[in-house]
Amino acid sequence: MHLYKICTLFFFCFFIIPGAYAAEAPDLTRGKVIVPDHIHGVKTMTAEQVIEYAVSTPELTIIDARIRKDRDNGFIEDSISLPDINTNCDTLQEVVEDKDKPLLFYCNGVKCGRSVVSIKVAKSCGYTNLSWFKGGFEEWKNKGFQYVTDE
Repeated sequence: MHLYKICTLFFFCFFIIPGAYAAEAPDLTRGKVIVPDHIHGVKTMTAEQVIEYAVSTPELTIIDARIRKDRDNGFIEDSISLPDINTNCDTLQEVVEDKDKPLLFYCNGVKCGRSVVSIKVAKSCGYTNLSWFKGGFEEWKNKGFQYVTDE
């Protein structure tokens, strides 16, 4: 019976607990981030909903979680570049001090996990009013919506 308890404890500590934490704080050193259908506590939006939200919410901050190379191909006007690899509590605080202010994150598209990582970091830092444009720049561009480049 004692060996059973030890084996159960070992299994729980090394397989169950790490998996629970991985869902909240993705480890980019482990490879590709799995993009979920939705993120708990975060509103998922389409391109049309992003436009409507931006028009009705002047205090909205749109964060582009893509790396510089991707942003060079175009980006949503007035979005702030904060790549997921640079996103942490300090860099978010530099962009938005008020943790209740509305933030919307996007990246390349439905297969891109950068915005997922950034949102989960924002949640762990205490930001509460979060939205996700899951279709990202790919959906934006495919629907013919205006975007800008640095050129």
